[in-house]
Amino acid sequence: MRKGVTPEYWDEACRHLVKRDRVMRKLIPQFGEARLQSRGDAFTTLARSIVGQQISVKAAQSVWDRFAALLPGPSTRISPAQVLDLPLEALRAAGLSARKVEYLRDLASHFASGAVHVRQWSSMDDEQIIEELVAIRGIGRWTAEMFLIFHLMRPNVLPLDDLGLLRGISLNYFSGEPVSRAEAREVGEAWAPFRSVATWYIWRSLDPLPVEY
Repeated sequence: MRKGVTPEYWDEACRHLVKRDRVMRKLIPQFGEARLQSRGDAFTTLARSIVGQQISVKAAQSVWDRFAALLPGPSTRISPAQVLDLPLEALRAAGLSARKVEYLRDLASHFASGAVHVRQWSSMDDEQIIEELVAIRGIGRWTAEMFLIFHLMRPNVLPLDDLGLLRGISLNYFSGEPVSRAEAREVGEAWAPFRSVATWYIWRSLDPLPVEY
């Protein structure tokens, strides 16, 4: 996917949400022309998500830069074959834990063998894609849902395991009272078929910097 692609449905989604939801009516105008943008290719995006697990954004970028420096070509696009060719010691020396090295190799194997059907994703529904992705070690449902929202730009994903979404729903809809997943799902029903877009604005209400993945 080209750098900085914005979903075609965004403006239609905003009009729909402003009509259907009182909180969205207030939130959406606050962020003007800001939009979700997709960057990079599928394999690189997932590799970055594995590298960044359980460490700060700054630390993740530092490890990624060292990892990418081991490979020929730009760090914005790496290939499964390149990762599989790297010696274990080189990956560990870049600052990757033994577990993350395993995860990256498993990701590369899935892509190299065709076990993930990247070319068919456009005709597959969200749950089918999630099922393919969670079969890869180190990728859980949350990571798969972030990938659907930020990379494939699917319009109707509601990531109920996302703490930011639950916190944002609590603050914007329940005066800061804790919310259950069931309550969050109920709020999200009014957002369909653009739950990804509403989720993005909920995240923005917590952090005015654009969310990128």
